Amino acid sequence: MPIIKVIIPAYNEADSIAKVINDIPNIVNETIVVSNNSTDNTEINARKAGATVLTQPRKGYGYACLKGMDYVAEQSQKPDIIVFLDGDYSDYPEELTKIVQPIIENNIDFVIGARVKRLRERGSMTMPQIFGNWLATSLMRIMFRSTFTDLGPFRAIKYDKLLALNMEDKTYGWTVEMQLKALKQKLSYVEIPVNYRNRIGISKVSGTIKGAIFAGVKILGWIFKYSFKQ
Repeated sequence: MPIIKVIIPAYNEADSIAKVINDIPNIVNETIVVSNNSTDNTEINARKAGATVLTQPRKGYGYACLKGMDYVAEQSQKPDIIVFLDGDYSDYPEELTKIVQPIIENNIDFVIGARVKRLRERGSMTMPQIFGNWLATSLMRIMFRSTFTDLGPFRAIKYDKLLALNMEDKTYGWTVEMQLKALKQKLSYVEIPVNYRNRIGISKVSGTIKGAIFAGVKILGWIFKYSFKQ
């Protein structure tokens, strides 16, 4: 069996983080929660649920993901697959098995959990999120002939391919950067439809006007940057 590690960026997810960890399938070798300057009991609850807990005082989704990757890089036994999953319980962690299946069975490099409309709980994605996903994936289709339909955070990638992407975004552009670099490096990829529910607590990005605007600007910035990059 491949070695699978899960990285969960978490900022003040005390009410949800244990639920996320407890629902992760047993095929995962290690669950890594990166507390992104949390001020509640996120870290305590994550440890009690059995996760490895790291702290990243610099706020930013990308900062947290990179912290998790740095930890993995220092280990002597490297994983075969890295899964990224949010800590708010909006995704269904038990669906991780179908997220990694194309990598294990078909040697696909990269898998996105697509939050398709028919599997989304009402209200689980805001209008800015829906529009932003549509705009970003439409631009990627036009500029890069991509078939992505979502920027979903629930995703799996071969560890060596992840390292080769040389990820650098520190905040809101992490997901789209990964997809753009995967396209540029011609990684094989598929989308797997996943269920999606209303998160526990309030979103730090889509739940605020400021967050939605900054996320949109960052995402579009990455797309246009790569459209002109040779």
